This record gives sequence, structure tokens and C-alpha cells, in this order.
Amino acid sequence: MEDKSSEAAAGRAERLRDVDRLEKLYTAVVADVLDRIGYRDQVLAPYIRPLFAEAKLAGIAATVEVADINAVPANPDEWYKGELQAIDALTTGEVMVVSQTKGSYWGELLATAARYRGARGVVVDGYCRDTLALIEMQFPTFTAGINCADSLGRIDVKATGVPIVCGGVTVNPGDLVLADHDGVVVVPQKVTAEVLAKAEEKVSGENKVRGELALGRGLWETFRAYGVI
Repeated sequence: MEDKSSEAAAGRAERLRDVDRLEKLYTAVVADVLDRIGYRDQVLAPYIRPLFAEAKLAGIAATVEVADINAVPANPDEWYKGELQAIDALTTGEVMVVSQTKGSYWGELLATAARYRGARGVVVDGYCRDTLALIEMQFPTFTAGINCADSLGRIDVKATGVPIVCGGVTVNPGDLVLADHDGVVVVPQKVTAEVLAKAEEKVSGENKVRGELALGRGLWETFRAYGVI
């Protein structure tokens, strides 16, 4: 049992190191690398936007599958149950990623609890509220928009830790997520090492190209020299 626990802890530490590397990158370069290696559908739909311009997150996907409903549970013990338990289950380095809903899933109190547990942010294919508070606390929030309606009786959590579709992209628990002002990109777990290495290499190349262009070198000539644009 101890060996398995140690192995799990080591694996988790490695994933957190990957998150730290991913956080130093930006979505466009990661999306470019994913394109080059054949993963051309990893960028979430552009209607999912940051709540504030400076918002950026990088983390491990903690997935939540939801369904739209139109009935408040008769038993008050069931109110918000799945939604709140999903927050309570978050751990350091995770990003909550929520499937499509017409309702408002996220708000200030959920963000406060998520931050305490070490979560890096949230991506919701739906809506959020308490937006001024979320902006003030600078909790990275990426959603389809704003809606003040309560989730009670409108959203039901069907499952957590399962593959979901968010913004048209399949997200598996454990995938890496990077989001900034340009959008949200998902890095499948099995290609993490390759993507990180190639993205870091591309950033280095872009820095060289930027210097060449600033000195007046032609775009086509520079691209042919470095293969980066």
C-alpha cells in the first residue's frame, strides 16, 4: 500500500511540475504545437471567454458533467449536493472544467472554497454570477457569459471525474488546461511531454524571430530561416 501511495504522490508531483511549465507558455503557441502533431481540435469554442482581461490559468482538469433540469429537489438535503461536493473534492493544481449548461454554475463562494483547496481556476461551458466579486478576488474564470439566476433547480451534476465535452472539445480528467485572453486549450495527458517540449522550443524560436523582424527583416525570409511565425 505504501509503495502505491508513494507512486501516486510521485506521479502527482510530476503533473504539478508539468503545470508549472505550462503556466509559462501561452495558448496560441500550445495550440500551434498541438496542430503540428495532429491534435487539431483542442481549442475550446471562442464563446468561452475570460471574465477579466488578465485572467490566466494552467492546471489539471477536474471534470464535471452536468445536465439542465427544471425542478427543485423535494428534499433540501439534496440541494446543490453534487455541485458543492465537486468543489470539496478539488485538490492543488486542478482546474474545474464543466460541460455545457444553459444555467449559471459558478459564483463567488464556490471560487472561495476552490481557491482554499488549491484550485487554479474554472472553465464552464455555461454561465457565472457574482462577477464583480470574482474579478475583485482575481479568480481565473472562463465562461460563456453572465447570468444571475441560481443553479438550484436548473443544473444537476451527473458525474465527476469522467470524460466530458466542454466548448466542443473532449476533456478527460487529468488532461492539462491552459487559458488566457486568447482562449482555452486542452493538452491530452498522453502527449503532455511532447507538447511542452515543442512549445518551449517554439517560444525560443519566436523570441529570435521577433528580434529579426524588429530590425526590418522580411517575414517570408525570416520564416524560411526559422520555420516560426
